[in-house]
Amino acid sequence: MKFVFIFFCCFTFLHCHANQHSIDSPAVFITKFPFTQLSGGVIMIHAKFNNIKRELNFILDTGSGAISLDSSTAANDSVFQVPSGKSITNIAGTKKVNFVQNCTLSIPGLEVDSLDFYINDYEILSEVYGIKIDGIIGYSFLSKFIVKINFDKHEIQIFSPGKIKYPKRGTLLHPIFTALPIQSLIISDRVKSIAKFYMDTGAGLNFLVSEQFVKDSSFLKKKRKPVSIQVQGPGGKKRMLLTVIQELKIGPYKFKRVPTNILQDESNVLSYPHIGGLIGNDLLRRFNMVLNYPEKEIHLSPNTHFKDGFDYSYTGINMYYKDGLIFSDDVIENSPAYKAGLREGDVILGVNNNFTNDIEAYKIQMNEVGKYVTLFISRNGELQNIIFQVDEIG
Repeated sequence: MKFVFIFFCCFTFLHCHANQHSIDSPAVFITKFPFTQLSGGVIMIHAKFNNIKRELNFILDTGSGAISLDSSTAANDSVFQVPSGKSITNIAGTKKVNFVQNCTLSIPGLEVDSLDFYINDYEILSEVYGIKIDGIIGYSFLSKFIVKINFDKHEIQIFSPGKIKYPKRGTLLHPIFTALPIQSLIISDRVKSIAKFYMDTGAGLNFLVSEQFVKDSSFLKKKRKPVSIQVQGPGGKKRMLLTVIQELKIGPYKFKRVPTNILQDESNVLSYPHIGGLIGNDLLRRFNMVLNYPEKEIHLSPNTHFKDGFDYSYTGINMYYKDGLIFSDDVIENSPAYKAGLREGDVILGVNNNFTNDIEAYKIQMNEVGKYVTLFISRNGELQNIIFQVDEIG
């Protein structure tokens, strides 16, 4: 179970189109390698860029229409970049980006050349996860291969395009591809609604809908009382609402009481009314997946996490890691943490009996509904204890 308020959405939508082709020869196994699972099920892999000798940390993101490099990584390694004439759209709006042409990405057992990397600022992702995030791997890479993701083994396998035998257990989806996979889902709350949603492994949440979709579809029960949260992503920070919906169905698989973010989408990142929102990796991690972009297919097979409970905890805290310290960020007014006295800028030294200075570990300490939590903080050099009870979204 994940700590709800740090969820973010990697909305880097650079629209392009998949190659129209069918491959008759068998897919050939190329390589396999481990991955690290971050908050919300987000996948981080190690790879090398061009002639930079050290391994870099990349997020594997079906919600990205391109492949990109962090601006500070590019600056520190004197990577030459030029204006791209293109823009990246995310939760904070749209901005023009530079890029680096004809680059090489090396992962264990595979080297891919002739890639164009866009340059974007991922400092906020590094702060959220407490680890340097050097870039995002999206469509430009995924479109070239068949990618198997095993959340039980934390392992990725790469195959060449071609005929492949899918696992017997599971279901085969045929999403629409406009660089990003788009799947029809059935969602139910006050009423049942069928709409199209992005499948976004870079989004560390379960499900997200646009506020306009909620208004137009009227599917959400009127008794719902969403709480306010802050989310953090490549574009910056943004307030959202968080609630639950009665049911979500993807293919034949149903999930009950799904935590759901509601986004006020001023920039229309989600392309509403064509797209209602997205399904994120805190839900998708419950499947082992085969991403077959060349054939426009995605296979889902329930794994050992399929019946994991959802995280319904609410504290109102947002944390980030910077210069070796963990800080409270925007503390939501009238939330449990705010009422207990926590404020923006407090240094969090420990949570309960955990003093590891590990932001991921601190999040886990605060995701049990009804549990009393003790924060040990420093404010202006003065040590304090903050005690509150974890609330529940509903």
